[in-house]
Amino acid sequence: MNQKVVITGMGCISGLDSGAEQNWQRTLAGVCAVRPIKRKVWKDEPKFAIQGMAAWIDDETVAAAMPNRKLKFLGNLDPFSRFALIAADEAVAQSGLELDETSKENVAVILGCGSNGNAVLDRSYERLYARRTPRTNPQTIPSSMMSAPASHIAMMLGLHGPTFVMSSACASSAHALGEAMHMIRAGRVDAAIAGGTEACISLGSWFAWKSLGVLAPDTCRPFSVDRKGMVLGEGAAVFVLESEEHARSRGATILAELAGYGATSDASQMTAPNQQMIERAISMAMADAKVQTSQEILISAHGTGTALNDKCEAAAIRSVFGPQIDQASVIATKSAHGHLIGASGALQFLLGIKALSAGVAPPVLNHLGADPECELPLALEAKPISAELLMCNSFAFGGLNAVIVARHPAA
Repeated sequence: MNQKVVITGMGCISGLDSGAEQNWQRTLAGVCAVRPIKRKVWKDEPKFAIQGMAAWIDDETVAAAMPNRKLKFLGNLDPFSRFALIAADEAVAQSGLELDETSKENVAVILGCGSNGNAVLDRSYERLYARRTPRTNPQTIPSSMMSAPASHIAMMLGLHGPTFVMSSACASSAHALGEAMHMIRAGRVDAAIAGGTEACISLGSWFAWKSLGVLAPDTCRPFSVDRKGMVLGEGAAVFVLESEEHARSRGATILAELAGYGATSDASQMTAPNQQMIERAISMAMADAKVQTSQEILISAHGTGTALNDKCEAAAIRSVFGPQIDQASVIATKSAHGHLIGASGALQFLLGIKALSAGVAPPVLNHLGADPECELPLALEAKPISAELLMCNSFAFGGLNAVIVARHPAA
């Protein structure tokens, strides 16, 4: 079987706001969620603080997303589960998907997460190592395990289909979407709740990222001269995917087609990208979607703002598309919402679909000028587009690459 896979619902939360439309409008308007953060952990130890620049979600945004939502025990969960439930609830509501006891067995839940419950683990280890308390919260394991967000979504919706989390660092949610697409294509399930979630702005995670030397002291500047690194973000983006037949049989509104997916492994180095394998992933996704490089396309770049990754990605894109790249528009939304690690691909995909629907490419923010080694047709301000195709790139530590392609339903 080779069922066409369509998107009927989308939901998200990020440092920009809660809600897919709100995130889109703020991205289109050039709002940047990157701002100073300072969270003291211990009053008598000022050096143990989360301090710097990040695209974090404040408590008010989470609280505003909760009214009128049937999200059980939301306040007791690690943020990465909380974010996933908020995004999934919005996506399912938009899709209008109604489930009976039979159909609940034919819906999968596949999420991507780069790391597990950082906040819960931090609290547990603080009790154990700092306070010397030889007993942790009994909910530490259930709340922090990598699969928790998927399980909570399944419990919220009463779903009995395949439910699991894929973890491939910054490519996690792109892999989750691609593999969910293949499950539906193969007829294993009728629909899937798929996407990604991440909440890595906790003390332990923050200091671990700082030690890598990749965090920017100012902001995220994809493909720009004087870019200084990535900026951490947090949040979730979740989609309702269905076979076209299933969606049309219930009269659902189709937002886009998830048309192609390519995945490769560099098998070479943990932190340095491999241009050849990036090119291969792009070509695989394009071929899977039956898209030609001569067709007009909107490219949502991985665009981390790091020196090596941006250079390698730009070179790979130019190599695959050749002179035709100048007919494309390239966006890099991490400049607005930061790097959500495992959830980044899903949020960038969501914003890209919104751009196709609106016929407008959102601006790449914080750009200080073209880097000759990263020359791409960047949308440095909001501009009209006529593209009906979207390509979204995700390239992760460990050399894990995933590219997904969407097609506007009118195409």
